[in-house]
Amino acid sequence: MLDIKWIRENADAFVKGLADRGFDEPQATLKRILSLDEQRRATIQKLQDAQARRNAASKEIGQAMAAKDKKRADALKEEVGRLKTEIQQGEAAEREVEKSFHDLLAAIPNTPAPDVPVGIDAEANVELRKVGKPPKFKFQPKQHFELGEALGLMDFDTAAKLSGARFVVLKGALARLERALAQFMLDLHTSEHGYTEINPPLLVRDDTMVGTAQLPKFKEDQFETQRTMTEDEKRNLSAAIDAVVQRTKPGPKRSAELAVVLDARNAAVSYWLIPTAEVPLTNLVREKIVDEAKLPMRVTAGTPCFRAEAGAAGKDTRGMIRQHQFFKVELVSITTPEQSAEEHERMTACGETVLKRLDLPFRTVVLSTGDMGFAANKTYDIEVWLPGQGAYREISSCSNTGDFQARRMNARFKPKGAKDTRFVHTLNGSGVAVGRALIAVLENYQEEDGSIRIPDALLPYMGGLAKIEAAK
Repeated sequence: MLDIKWIRENADAFVKGLADRGFDEPQATLKRILSLDEQRRATIQKLQDAQARRNAASKEIGQAMAAKDKKRADALKEEVGRLKTEIQQGEAAEREVEKSFHDLLAAIPNTPAPDVPVGIDAEANVELRKVGKPPKFKFQPKQHFELGEALGLMDFDTAAKLSGARFVVLKGALARLERALAQFMLDLHTSEHGYTEINPPLLVRDDTMVGTAQLPKFKEDQFETQRTMTEDEKRNLSAAIDAVVQRTKPGPKRSAELAVVLDARNAAVSYWLIPTAEVPLTNLVREKIVDEAKLPMRVTAGTPCFRAEAGAAGKDTRGMIRQHQFFKVELVSITTPEQSAEEHERMTACGETVLKRLDLPFRTVVLSTGDMGFAANKTYDIEVWLPGQGAYREISSCSNTGDFQARRMNARFKPKGAKDTRFVHTLNGSGVAVGRALIAVLENYQEEDGSIRIPDALLPYMGGLAKIEAAK
């Protein structure tokens, strides 16, 4: 989420950022944000004035009673009664305008970094480097699904009967190869790259998804589970809202606390299957003040991931490129603002190391403003060479989101010697997508007879198996 103060003070940069991303009517969006912000501040000020006057009038009642001025005391009591009603209405108006303001800002993408190439789509991406040369075959290389099905170890038909399209059942040596890839990556990142392994929940709440910007904008891309809220939960939720109103004064603190609970009033309890481990890993610092001495904080996890929207209709319908369920090793870093640019380069290098160790050809590109993700201000994509397709395909995206996610999560740190806190910067990247790494190994290490050689880096994880062959 963008900082409203920054938007007010950098209106031209805000509009340019939206325009570079291809956002519709950026000038009108700015006008609406500023108008709603003005309305929000006016509502808060009016409520604060009413509360101040009620407090003053309450004291004046005591003074009038002490002076035996019954007429004035009665008038003041009547005024306090009116103010109480006005305050109740003002609090309701404050909640409403805060929700509208919060929802509007939540739908605005991050502003691109100054060095991000401007363009409407992937055609404007800029290649930074190529590593390794695509292998030359004396035969026509096959695609991964042709190889996997011929081996009898990749079953899409049974998966379709179990779950529908865009699922797969891996068997035997291919199942082990996928597991070996994940273990290899986790061992590499934890033992050599300084990441701490985490085993996070795969089901998360609404506010966790909001924190990393999967919600509300990308709701249709997610798998949602839901159950009805019990009466006790409804009562507890209402009590929580009342408690916030009672203990906080109108203003940013109350607004922030109310924003967490407003959408859930009298609603069903929703849980979401994580689309990436970025969601729980980044939210580890949610609503916390992190010790600056512990930054940068680096964590990794290997998890199943779930995406309801698996890509453009009719694209990659065969095989494992775009699936509703897939396995991925994720990298997340929490840094100070001063550390994040360097950390972005470091994280990308960690992802590249996986492919170097597997001896897989790849290239790294910087994404254009039109191809970049909603929360990112800069993204590097690592694309692995797939001989069966004769093309480079994405296997990792490493993004710096600046303080965009931190504001949504209220994740901060306190600089040494400073009085005030600052928002952390968050970064995430695939280190790498395990299913796509499996695809790359199958296609780059295939033999003419359809067998698959095991890369040297994976041999310790394969129980002595050096080649995958069809059962005889």
